[in-house]
Amino acid sequence: MSQTESVRLSKRLAEQQSCSRREAELYIEAGHVQVDGKVVLVPGTHIGPDQEVRLAPGAKAEAIPPVTLLLHKPAGYTQGEAYGRVPSAHSLLTEANLAEYDTPAPVRVLSRHFDDQVAFLPIPVPGSGLVIYTQDPRIARKLQEDAYALEQECVVGVKGQIVEGGLQRLCKGGIIMDRHQPLPPAKVSWQNETHLRFAIKGFWPDKIADMCAEVGLEVVSLRRLRVGRVSMAKLPEGQWRYLLPWEKF
Repeated sequence: MSQTESVRLSKRLAEQQSCSRREAELYIEAGHVQVDGKVVLVPGTHIGPDQEVRLAPGAKAEAIPPVTLLLHKPAGYTQGEAYGRVPSAHSLLTEANLAEYDTPAPVRVLSRHFDDQVAFLPIPVPGSGLVIYTQDPRIARKLQEDAYALEQECVVGVKGQIVEGGLQRLCKGGIIMDRHQPLPPAKVSWQNETHLRFAIKGFWPDKIADMCAEVGLEVVSLRRLRVGRVSMAKLPEGQWRYLLPWEKF
């Protein structure tokens, strides 16, 4: 079918519904429009003159509310743009990677949900665990303004022999990284013989490896479990879920 024989779906719907092109785009992006019985989410999709276009009864031309996505980032991924051989965790934000939960997704999955997603509160590329992506300016502002006040919980695999009084030193804070100010106190405890549990405020998890080195330990793994009151819980590695309406950081 040539481009001259086809027309953009948004144009056809606008003519069919006697509405503006923008209203037609909103209907389509929200999943309210079917072409030959199948939902089409892209307003620029070209359709032929004989294809049936149907608008769902009661549909409203409203902007899609922004969403926040919680991803269990695997080790080896960056939260930002891919570089070299390091892939971006953003590439995992697809409908196929939505985790299956007893609690259903609060909204219908739309392709627009994956656009303009920005990551906050970085963890090291070798680390894994909870990563937050959001389109919501309110959530973004919260994560920016309160970043150092939000407690982050991490489980850290270590090897080596901790120096005498090392655990107390980690908890007390005051360790100076490079030329920066001394790090604030942290809640640190042994989870088992090879893993420490950190609950930290006031600095990023990428400082944990240096902290451990100061007390004779080498970090071999890092996994973030929680940011503020939002937990990764049983989210499988490489999968994501929506931030639920009642969850607050």
